Amino acid sequence: MKRRDVIKNLAAVPIAGAAGHELAILGKTEKSGEWHPKKEQIPPVYTGSAPVSLCIRSGHFVFLSGIGGWYEHRRAEPGDIRVQIASALTDMKNQLEQAGTSMANVLKVHMTLVDPNNNIGPLNEVYKTFFPDPKPARSYSGCTADLMGRDGILVQIDCVAYID
Repeated sequence: MKRRDVIKNLAAVPIAGAAGHELAILGKTEKSGEWHPKKEQIPPVYTGSAPVSLCIRSGHFVFLSGIGGWYEHRRAEPGDIRVQIASALTDMKNQLEQAGTSMANVLKVHMTLVDPNNNIGPLNEVYKTFFPDPKPARSYSGCTADLMGRDGILVQIDCVAYID
């Protein structure tokens, strides 16, 4: 399935989030005619302490939670956005592969970025090397360092991808 076909049909896929349920693509059961969420937690490539699933697969879609800009040995060191985004995108790539997909199948990316005026340019230099054309849709929001939750983290990234 090509990315443009998935995007074209995405509007037709009912999403439960608008109804106040957990985000999951819904499927109709043949017996009862009722809608029930179909979702599977993918084992994480690394474990964190937050009470969230790092990766959920539902149908042909994969949803990744926020991945921080970690350095080697899962610690944050302040200062280098290039190293942090490369680390976050490498973790994203590994988790997507664990779920059975790839960076080429990423549809949407959202980033939270400390000091976007100074960090977006260097971030983009690294970011563009991780995705083939056409690049996924992307948005970002800026924040202050104290809102990131851990000292030194400059970026957090999440995404939605599909599985062929």
